[in-house]
Amino acid sequence: MAYPHGRFRYKVEIDGLKAGGFSEVTGFDALVDVMEYREGDMVQTPMKIPGLKKYGNITLKQGLADSMVFYEWIAEGVSGAVQRKTITITLLDEEENPAASWQVINAWPTKYTASDFNATSSEVAIETLEIAHEGMTRVS
Repeated sequence: MAYPHGRFRYKVEIDGLKAGGFSEVTGFDALVDVMEYREGDMVQTPMKIPGLKKYGNITLKQGLADSMVFYEWIAEGVSGAVQRKTITITLLDEEENPAASWQVINAWPTKYTASDFNATSSEVAIETLEIAHEGMTRVS
């Protein structure tokens, strides 16, 4: 019997970026819109046909460290053309072997958020990068 994998052991690879580890990865989903169509002589129930394919934005969160890779990636897009990359998100098993993997294509940063600061808090500062993309495939 195969057991499901925990969602807390994973790695994220962004081609060409040494961005470190991520505390959270959320929002990768796919959706196909439904269009309804009915001609005048058809039964009362309309046909349902597939429409536009849509992909949700992916949010990456990591502890704020010395690396400026996230900020530099979005700063390039703010000042000029966006740089599109391929992101691979891999779920790992207990022995850190790949269990499932998704590839996200033509990804580019749409929003960067630096951490809030609070002198009375003992939490880690987190930076967040929201990624738009044009397709997601489960490759394993």
